[in-house]
Amino acid sequence: MCGIVAFTGTSPTVPVLLNGLRRLEYRGYDSAGLALQTGDGSLEIIKRAGKVAELEQILEETGKAHTSADDSGTKPALGEKDTPGAANTPFSQATTGIGHTRWATHGVPSEANAHPQHDCSGSIAVVHNGIIENYAILRAELQGRGHRFVSQTDTEVVAHLIEEEYAAAHEDLVLAVRATVARLSGSFALAVCHASEPGLLVVTRNDSPLVVGKTKTGAIAASDTPALIEYTREVYYLDDRDLAVLHENGTLHFFDPAGSAIVPTPVTIEWDLEDAERGGYPDFMLKEIHEQPRVVKDTIAGRYSAATGRISFEELALSPRELKHIERVIIVACGTSYHAGLIGRDLMETWARLPVETAVASEFRYRNPLVTPKTLVIAISQSGETADTLEAVKLARLAGAHVLAITNVVGSRITREANTVLYIKAHLEIAVAATKSFLAQVALLTLFALYLAQERGQLESGAVGEVYAAMEQLPRQIAGVLEDTASIISCASECGNAQTALFIGRGVGATICYEGALKLKEISYVHAEAFAAGEIKHGPIALINPEGLTDPQVQTPVVAMACKSATYDKMLSNIEEVLARGAKVIAVATAGDTRIAELTGHVIFIPEVPECLSPLVASVPLQLFARHIALMHGANVDQPRNLAKSVTVE
Repeated sequence: MCGIVAFTGTSPTVPVLLNGLRRLEYRGYDSAGLALQTGDGSLEIIKRAGKVAELEQILEETGKAHTSADDSGTKPALGEKDTPGAANTPFSQATTGIGHTRWATHGVPSEANAHPQHDCSGSIAVVHNGIIENYAILRAELQGRGHRFVSQTDTEVVAHLIEEEYAAAHEDLVLAVRATVARLSGSFALAVCHASEPGLLVVTRNDSPLVVGKTKTGAIAASDTPALIEYTREVYYLDDRDLAVLHENGTLHFFDPAGSAIVPTPVTIEWDLEDAERGGYPDFMLKEIHEQPRVVKDTIAGRYSAATGRISFEELALSPRELKHIERVIIVACGTSYHAGLIGRDLMETWARLPVETAVASEFRYRNPLVTPKTLVIAISQSGETADTLEAVKLARLAGAHVLAITNVVGSRITREANTVLYIKAHLEIAVAATKSFLAQVALLTLFALYLAQERGQLESGAVGEVYAAMEQLPRQIAGVLEDTASIISCASECGNAQTALFIGRGVGATICYEGALKLKEISYVHAEAFAAGEIKHGPIALINPEGLTDPQVQTPVVAMACKSATYDKMLSNIEEVLARGAKVIAVATAGDTRIAELTGHVIFIPEVPECLSPLVASVPLQLFARHIALMHGANVDQPRNLAKSVTVE
């Protein structure tokens, strides 16, 4: 949930650290800080509660930042402004340092609790993502030995432990960090520097992401690839409790937890720097919504052969014979990925005739689930680092199940934990609220459901080909929705003053509503709930304000999925029910539907698609609907409050 950047080399480190922290702002944070090795053999720590811009302002006010060439040899691009400050300061000469954006877990957001944290002497600085679960015990032990703590954080424990181990290891920072890591329980990504070890950084991780790479003028590490992409495309991912040592000449050394040298396999970053820029859009969310036609096209490309009439997943480590012996499928995921899993469940049960359960990953391992070697577990995580989903994967593997991971990030932790990995083609997603990754997940799950049905003999090749042919039309149809958004904006404007909104649908339409309500909640802060439309009369209909029958200003917005489907007529009856109680109905309907227009004047029409593919088109106007309401409320649609892009702690 936080951001780490560490750099050592022959070029100034401040521009690299600030640039990297800006690239990681989308992850969510409440404070920021740097620790720099200065020319006089000491460490300088600068940190502030608030945003990176505030840290940058402090650097400028104190004359400690430096406009200089960045690691690529050109002037650094820090968002839309350069690194401020004056030249010829101790900070401008620093070539080794660590930076951090913190999301408060232990201790309130404050300057004292911001990272980096340091030891008693101020010689050791540490930045940390994650949670040290045994920090209270370690802190009490350290205090008993005379260590002085200045923060409420679990991270400060790490700095003091390294202080002790550094002395015990005869001032060997690598040995000290390895010994410290062996005493820690929980999740962590750590970057450490020492005033007496110029040009040297040590990084490690456990259950929290960290990536390392060489640059033209040194070595760099970060908690996510956007911070590295300007400087290198070849990166290395660490396994749990491995250590990487970064040297200022660009040399990298890797060690396993026992201290043996290892050589990890490099991974090439495929997306471009432009993916991390807004590209003329006012926000990343809108940019990523408009990328969805391309994302769906790329995700389904190459999976179907017209010559054979078959879907293929060559990377799947299950033979057709093994697939036929699968007795049950469990899909585990969180948030938006969970909603994608609900759609996948319906399609797999319909086409492959397999019993499928969709489980919230955060609860999965606490309910003693029934998992056997004949269970296929599908774990969905955009980042590949979602802590709850990873724990579910571990449980499934221990039970002997085959785990298939669906993720967006090559080299992420889930790719090493699963038996099989299928990648969506969403590329980098910056906005916290998932949009394009959701559509990519749904597209891939749709193809996989077809594949299961094909391999289990439940669908003939002709039927598979028909669905795939319809999927090939989806990018054009999604683009059509994006070209004409007037009705979406009009309907959203009708709901600008709403305190709560209800979403109703039937069948797959209900699942579309779950995701639509989540989008509205997370970016606009308007309370929203989604229900299967047939359930509203069993309680939720009481939420509709009856005064709306006589006063349009207090009408409760009800977003109704009323696209052409097997339950269309029943859906119309549900719409009439809520209208009769004073609701303001916003309908998403199939183009050309005159019956829905007779019920409500607020209709968003979408192209006609097969019901099984409707989530891939009908979800798009709900994304735009939520975004417009959020903008009306003055909310930051890219970085909603209290949320982070990647949830790497339980």
